[in-house]
Amino acid sequence: MSQGIPSVSVADVPERAEATLLDVREDDEWQRGHAPGAVHVPMGDVPSRLAEISVDGELYVVCRQGGRSARVVEYLQHAGIDAVNVDGGMVAWQQAGLPVVDDAGRPATVF
Repeated sequence: MSQGIPSVSVADVPERAEATLLDVREDDEWQRGHAPGAVHVPMGDVPSRLAEISVDGELYVVCRQGGRSARVVEYLQHAGIDAVNVDGGMVAWQQAGLPVVDDAGRPATVF
């Protein structure tokens, strides 16, 4: 991971009302399970969908394990958008016992 990329553990991601959680995993990963209230924009679509990414309040970026999201945070910073990487990604999220749901809101898993 690059130096200078702000990162937090899953335990330090605020409630959805206080922040936006941007999930940059691929569609099949998202459908398997994601954090409730997260916004889904696959990594490759971020540049063309920047207008859809909320910059009101804090922006946290998550992927499966933290590598792709770190690169997206770096890109967003260069675009003038403050963002924070979620260390360990959705794997750490699920391991921490945080909620994971499918598109219908039913409990799901990432792995």
